[in-house]
Amino acid sequence: MDVTDQSQLTRAMAQLAERDEALGAAYAAVGCRPWRTREGGYAGLARIIAFQQLSTKAAATIWGRVEAQLDVVAPDGVLAASEDELRACGLSRPKIRHLRSIAEAVETGALDFVRVADACDDNARTELVAVKGIGPWTADIYLMFVLGRCDLFPHADIGLLEAYRMLTNAEEKLTPKAFLERAEAWRPYRGVAAHLLWSYINAVRDGEVGGV
Repeated sequence: MDVTDQSQLTRAMAQLAERDEALGAAYAAVGCRPWRTREGGYAGLARIIAFQQLSTKAAATIWGRVEAQLDVVAPDGVLAASEDELRACGLSRPKIRHLRSIAEAVETGALDFVRVADACDDNARTELVAVKGIGPWTADIYLMFVLGRCDLFPHADIGLLEAYRMLTNAEEKLTPKAFLERAEAWRPYRGVAAHLLWSYINAVRDGEVGGV
């Protein structure tokens, strides 16, 4: 499935809406919004890490400083930059360690983005998370929004859990384990379900639709 093809994405969402009442409510509220695409390779992965746990505005400011400092965000440039230079951009020490660990993996060949792109979901995810600094969530986001994989599901994502809680009118969120089990019914479009749930909760936060 080509997730950037709006007609294919719409068909997948319509199928999900029929299978799950909560997803049907989300689809009715926000429709099928375009799939987000992101830059790949080291720079794309580094950007995902830089944006974690920050507001979009704050992260964009920091990332802009990183790009200005390095000119080209690449493994050799990150490894050559001092910690003080990277800290001055606004990156935290843990994120700097992650970016350097990933850069070293790329330099040694332990992480090969071409190999990841050619691999099946499970093998691609395994190669990514084997690198210190790349967790399951980061791997899933890379595979979904860089490589367009439609069945990855970041089941511990707080936004997804909260969106599903709202749509089911539940008092408490599902546990990540229970959420992953629920998502089994959404194969092979679990990533499409995640995209739909993110679209819904973002619309709630922006005041486009009401939430519970």
